[in-house]
Amino acid sequence: MEHPARCRVATREVAVSHEPFWTEDPAPLLRVEPGFRLADTPSSGHPGFVGGKREGHRALAQGATALADLQERLFACSRLGDERRILLVLQAMDTAGKGGIVKHVMGSVDPQGVQLVAFKKPTDEELAHDFLWRIRREAPEAGMIGVFDRSHYEDVLIGRVRELAPAEEIERRYGAINAFEAELADAGTTIVKVMLHISRDEQRERLLERLDRPDKHWKFNPGDIDERERWNDYAEAYQVAFDRTSAPHAPWYVVPADHKWYARLAVQHLLIDALDRMQLEWPAADYDVAEQRERLLATG
Repeated sequence: MEHPARCRVATREVAVSHEPFWTEDPAPLLRVEPGFRLADTPSSGHPGFVGGKREGHRALAQGATALADLQERLFACSRLGDERRILLVLQAMDTAGKGGIVKHVMGSVDPQGVQLVAFKKPTDEELAHDFLWRIRREAPEAGMIGVFDRSHYEDVLIGRVRELAPAEEIERRYGAINAFEAELADAGTTIVKVMLHISRDEQRERLLERLDRPDKHWKFNPGDIDERERWNDYAEAYQVAFDRTSAPHAPWYVVPADHKWYARLAVQHLLIDALDRMQLEWPAADYDVAEQRERLLATG
């Protein structure tokens, strides 16, 4: 896919300057590859990062500057016809920290460049269409970072666990998802799919905190306990989703999320890496800068 030449000059120094605590690129460590087993994957580590919570907070603050700069370049290039965009898919069990990613990672960039969608239970109108109908309508526009807080994967996760559709329909959906994501990639979308991997014990503690604190009661849903009772079923459903829908153009990343600081930092890194690989540069002016400066000064 061709992109405006004025937006293709490499700027690798932008993304590497914020990474003094990374011992190695975490993306390969987190990416789902053939043979991956969720059951064998720790949820409490911090792959590729040296240090703890304090260092993680420092690195997140430093990375915020790089992410904001790269996001603005992406947005600026779209004004000149560059069709590229990013889609961040966030999936997780309840309490794993999707909201924290949105607040602490995406909150550091210009909101004009973010297209956030939190998919809820389908409406009657949405149920009258194919499951991807509502998803297609929310795909990010050129120059945007789209964020799906839950996504089309709910239809092969909760749909599978709760048997909300016949087994043959669930099977069809894996193929439909692969075709949809290939279509997005062909149109210039960089897809980053993240599963925040939390342990059952850590989820219990976070749910207890919501019950113990009046200021957290609004975040608690009794249905969360019902879903928790199907923990193993969901783990199996995620494994099938990884096996069926991991692709070079739409990779899955499983991010350990028992430590919120690491999950946020890792997702920030994945976004910075995706933007950095686009080799974005500020668009060159399509007018004579000196001439326009003289005209402006002449106005007094």
